[in-house]
Amino acid sequence: MSREEVKIAINEMLENIPEEALQEVFEFLTAVKNQSSDNFNTVKNLRTILSEDKQLLEKLAK
Repeated sequence: MSREEVKIAINEMLENIPEEALQEVFEFLTAVKNQSSDNFNTVKNLRTILSEDKQLLEKLAK
């Protein structure tokens, strides 16, 4: 997706998001904006690892 397509898709989602979730989205975007590029990449990579290993983590938690 191009940058413009992503922005349009985000705006469409925001139109349909529950009111109470808007503040959470705003706070998340503010945090992302204020992070350094390295820190953002670290968080992104960690999220990828956790999502890929979700089943393994669930088994380990039992």
